[in-house]
Amino acid sequence: MNLALFDLDHTLLPIDSDYEWGQFLVRIGAVDAAEFARRNDAFFAQYQAGTLDPVEYLEFSLGTLASFPRERLAAMQEQYMNEVILPAIRPSALALLQKHREAGDLLAIVTATNQFVTTPIAKALGVEHLIAAVPETDAEGNLTGKLLGTPTQGAGKVTHTKAWLAKMGKQLEDFGTVHFYSDSHNDLPLMSIVSHPVATNPNAKLKQHAAEHGWPHIDLFND
Repeated sequence: MNLALFDLDHTLLPIDSDYEWGQFLVRIGAVDAAEFARRNDAFFAQYQAGTLDPVEYLEFSLGTLASFPRERLAAMQEQYMNEVILPAIRPSALALLQKHREAGDLLAIVTATNQFVTTPIAKALGVEHLIAAVPETDAEGNLTGKLLGTPTQGAGKVTHTKAWLAKMGKQLEDFGTVHFYSDSHNDLPLMSIVSHPVATNPNAKLKQHAAEHGWPHIDLFND
């Protein structure tokens, strides 16, 4: 059996699901638009400068979720999927997933975005296995606003992917080939240890790195 791993945002989706969730909350009036924008802009500036603390950002994002009861969250999640995510799913991304599915590969999405946002997206894409940031919940199942464990970002994707495989009694070396599709240089730690890294809709830094290392380059969203 072979393994096929996929980043989510700007890789299988032409959008950033985390960012779009925040925009959705502003649009429906669920958060204070000015305050949310101020915090989000500050985090984005840190991201651009390479100084972003992923735990701080995730707990900002999860803290927003913790302010709503589960029933309200479920309703917002469904609305978000219908209005934002489902219209963004492209046939080209589904065809790539199906190619690996038909080859009998084991498929998983590995994303830095939290499980609350990405679980229904993985389901809509037909991918059973999801490796994502885990929100902490209390005894009643409500989100606390805290991150459980470590972020699934950068080198964290390596750690979490290996831990996921270990639960199945496997490791990367057990697979004939391991593909990892990503758009971002932030994923170089995982891309550098798989047998078949694929720069997918790559940003400028990843596009250059891929060219220097002879990695294949595909664009799923040319339109």
